[in-house]
Amino acid sequence: MIEARHLRVLRAVAATGSFSAAARELGCTQPAVSQQMKALETSAGTPLLIRTGREMRLTQAGEALVRHAAGILAGLTAAEEEVAAIAGLRAGRVRLVSFPSGSSTLVPSALAALRAAHPGTRVSLVDAEPPRSVEMLREGDCDVALAFRYDGACAAEEWDDLVVRPLLADRLVGLVPEGHRLAKAESVAIGELADEPWIAGCPRCRRQLVEVCEGAGFVPRIDFATDDYPAVIGLVGAGLGVAVLPELAIESVRPKGARTVTVEPAVQREIVALTLPDLAQVPAVAATLDHLARAAER
Repeated sequence: MIEARHLRVLRAVAATGSFSAAARELGCTQPAVSQQMKALETSAGTPLLIRTGREMRLTQAGEALVRHAAGILAGLTAAEEEVAAIAGLRAGRVRLVSFPSGSSTLVPSALAALRAAHPGTRVSLVDAEPPRSVEMLREGDCDVALAFRYDGACAAEEWDDLVVRPLLADRLVGLVPEGHRLAKAESVAIGELADEPWIAGCPRCRRQLVEVCEGAGFVPRIDFATDDYPAVIGLVGAGLGVAVLPELAIESVRPKGARTVTVEPAVQREIVALTLPDLAQVPAVAATLDHLARAAER
């Protein structure tokens, strides 16, 4: 019989490449990892790992087992959490992954409300941008992923296997220095910024910026690129260029020295909360989704 604890050890060894590194990640000893892997290979009836120098390589059987492990462990987690919830949601754990501007705006009020309603539920938070956050969900490394995608993105199918909870539409706004010629304009056609130096954000936002600008007939000259929204705003405020940012990003940082302007044509990103179908049935996860939705309504 294959045990869940053995699958967790196998995943750690596959991810780290060695027994000692897996032991550090799992908080146990290297001999304990070796012993559990031997037990798993005995249960499987075939070798799962091959030692190559200082690292471990998966056999074909090992690769197959790792591939199935995330779904198996997610199902077990769902079962364990649901059983705990039957006792009145006095216990529970939710691992949340969010992109930075969501972490600083939607997540705090949602988690405060969740804690007030269910003080026994523990929530952990890690920052990650999509698509990495979505990969973490599928790999069993989180229970809920706060993610986004832009209008017109040809990626609707990438979430077909997940439970999608729409939260809000987050419009992109322009950001220019206070002394800019367009700082007091009610709205700005993005083509009016064609000759400006640009400051771009995260890779997905950067790609969207280039697509929007190309649709307006120009290629933006990107002088600076950073995943840090406060840095983008600081660079604009210092007069080093212009940018377009989601409204959530502006909400989370005071734009010192910069002005926001409405940009046409309108571009939005869809903010959603994602989880796996099995996990959606877990009351602690369902409560987290509900509180994220309520936070987005405010």
